[in-house]
Amino acid sequence: MSRVYNFSAGPAVLPEEVLKEAAAEMLDYNGTGMSVMEMSHRSKAFAEIITAAEQDLRDLMQIPDNYKVLFLQGGASQQFAMIPMNLMKNRVADYIITGQWAKKAAKEAEKYGKVNRIASSEDRTFSYIPDCSDLPVSEDADYVYICENNTIYGTKFKTLPNTKGKTLVADVSSCFLSEPVDVTKYGLIYGGVQKNIGPAGVVIVIIREDLITEDVLPGTPTMLTYKTHADANSLYNTPPAYGIYICGKVFKWIKSLGGLEAMKERNEKKAKVLYDFLDQSRLFKGTVEKKDRSLMNVPFVTGDADLDAKFVKEAKAAGLENLKGHRTVGGMRASIYNAMPYEGVVALTDFMKKFEEENL
Repeated sequence: MSRVYNFSAGPAVLPEEVLKEAAAEMLDYNGTGMSVMEMSHRSKAFAEIITAAEQDLRDLMQIPDNYKVLFLQGGASQQFAMIPMNLMKNRVADYIITGQWAKKAAKEAEKYGKVNRIASSEDRTFSYIPDCSDLPVSEDADYVYICENNTIYGTKFKTLPNTKGKTLVADVSSCFLSEPVDVTKYGLIYGGVQKNIGPAGVVIVIIREDLITEDVLPGTPTMLTYKTHADANSLYNTPPAYGIYICGKVFKWIKSLGGLEAMKERNEKKAKVLYDFLDQSRLFKGTVEKKDRSLMNVPFVTGDADLDAKFVKEAKAAGLENLKGHRTVGGMRASIYNAMPYEGVVALTDFMKKFEEENL
């Protein structure tokens, strides 16, 4: 069977070149006579893999020297607790609620202190990003938290919130490495890699060094303390070694294409094809306010649940996989991450045109 176009929100499509390279190295990585899956995380070969991966990520994002890069486990959801455990010194934090994941993060943080929800777009099913230019940021807040790209709802912060001098913490799981980023605007950036960077099982945390201290909330487990992992260069315990190896290959792939500027151009070109079609379609419509549209996740509906189901079924038969929308939005969602080729988006819009003609 040939490869399908996989529009899954995550675990998601990986670059074919990376998969082929990994396949070629599966039985013998670089003359070691073994797979990276079987390799000691204390070995020289793996030390080179993780060191190169970190350096390539630093190059791509121009990460300043006073930020640490951590390759951790537990997925983005574990960060919902780890962030307050490590950063909530005053036991107060401000959260901007733009979707399910920010909502879950805020709820988890309430176990550790006072959470102020200072803005929300829940009133219109998270179909927009609220104005964050002048928010009631709490004077004693330890940080302001956002989910920068909302996988389920297809929205993206185009302008970061004015945090009035407070530390900005951002979950970037579904827009990681999709465009250039000014790391200095954040205290902590994190994301699960299974959408745009690698296989499920790795979460990358980029954290400013002054936020890494031993002064964490009482009862914080050793494994959930950033300092533990920063001091050990992500090798305190056995890390998700194979996942990190694939991430490293994806970093090199992005570099080979011209870095994050080139990635942004590619992503804008792909998204334009799909959004332009949605904007003139008589059957399908996008669910997000135009100014807040994500380049990565594109939800759309016909307005008829039965027709939506028919579309998803027929699309699957045509080799367009995982287009069913999240239950909270319904309809369809195309996740068009970095590794989704331009041809995949064209194939999707061609199919949508055909479906529209047959079902109007």
